[in-house]
Amino acid sequence: MSKVSNRTKIATALVGALALAGSNLVMADPLTDVQKADSMIHADAAASQKKVDKYFDQAQDMLFEYGSVADERESLKSYNDYVAKLVADQELSMKSIQDDINGVDKLRQGVVPLMFKMVDTLEQFVKLDLPFNTQVRTERVENLKNLLNTAEVTLAEKYRLILDAYSIEREYGNFVAVNTGKLNLDGKEVLVDFFNLGRVALYAQSLDQKTAWMYSTETKGWDELDSSYLRDITKGIRIARKQGALDLFALPIPAAETAQ
Repeated sequence: MSKVSNRTKIATALVGALALAGSNLVMADPLTDVQKADSMIHADAAASQKKVDKYFDQAQDMLFEYGSVADERESLKSYNDYVAKLVADQELSMKSIQDDINGVDKLRQGVVPLMFKMVDTLEQFVKLDLPFNTQVRTERVENLKNLLNTAEVTLAEKYRLILDAYSIEREYGNFVAVNTGKLNLDGKEVLVDFFNLGRVALYAQSLDQKTAWMYSTETKGWDELDSSYLRDITKGIRIARKQGALDLFALPIPAAETAQ
């Protein structure tokens, strides 16, 4: 009886131990699951945070890029406005140039007759003026007349040369000069010094300084001067040639013509 009881006790103890062990295993499973779930939650939270950080960085990059694009847009807008103003100004300039081109024909129609008239007037002026440098001045007028009928020379160049001729004629009124030449008196040529006082008067004196003449704009001929003027005309010729000091001298001058 006692042996059975001991065995029974031992068996009972083993069963109890096994039951206790099974009970601990069953209780351990929910805790493990909780721990696993917590770990997963932390892992998911970490992954989510990485995504949030990634999206934030992307958002910052996009914001910076947007700012750069916005600045570039404003810069391009300012440049485009500037270019638009330049284009508008160039269009106005082109229109003005085109208007000038369109007016060239009208200008040409007015300038060409004017140039012919200027040359004709210059020719008449040389013929009516005191007879000094006659050959040079006459050849200059003839050259201008031939030039007007030359197609190889531009209209502007023709006009410039005509103005140059007028400028030369104007300077003749301010110069004093002496030239040796031949004076035709009643079909006889006399070697003389021509003394030119601008367009005021033109004198001639024989090389022996014994006779002098003054050109008359009324008779278009030469009037002999009184011998009392010989000394003064000699003085004037020497001064003009820079062979004597500046000094006063008295000579007759033609009377001024009354304007008609």
